[in-house]
Amino acid sequence: MNTPNTKKIFEFIRFVNILKHRPREGWRRSGLKNTETISGHMYAMGMMTFLLGDNTPLDRLKCLQLAIVHDLAESIIGDITPHDNVPADKKKLMEDEAMQQITSTLEDDIGKTIYTLYKEYEAKETPEAKFVKDLDRFDLLFTATEYEQRDNIPGKLEEYFKTTADKIEHPLIKALLDYLLEQRQKSCL
Repeated sequence: MNTPNTKKIFEFIRFVNILKHRPREGWRRSGLKNTETISGHMYAMGMMTFLLGDNTPLDRLKCLQLAIVHDLAESIIGDITPHDNVPADKKKLMEDEAMQQITSTLEDDIGKTIYTLYKEYEAKETPEAKFVKDLDRFDLLFTATEYEQRDNIPGKLEEYFKTTADKIEHPLIKALLDYLLEQRQKSCL
């Protein structure tokens, strides 16, 4: 039985499904093959939110929600990287318009919730948004290390480390990064 919203919900699911097949562009530009998709990246980040223990002051559910919506706009605009030379304000506008289009397929309360989460992540002002941004950065570096090891290309993805590692601030993620860097150093010898 079709409800009045079935068609719109189906459209939302289609946007989500696109991300399961869309590769992250930076890896392709680095000449890598068989790399993660945007959806795989968002899933990994979502799973990493469970690293927050019960005693965390952060809202774990909100962190999970932020992680799984933060790149949703890429189902429409693609994965725009710094190498695309798209000005930051233009990229932000493109993402915002895409998120409005995506969330308009849902009932008002659901669409507004997703759009509000996206805006919170983009503003990076709440502790949860800052934590999830650090997860985003860490996942990039963890994945880069995996690709260097998998493809036997030690140090080839150093550019990602130079532009990202110092931006991580959350103590848990910093500790994970320190350990990752130690492991990467050992594998590059």
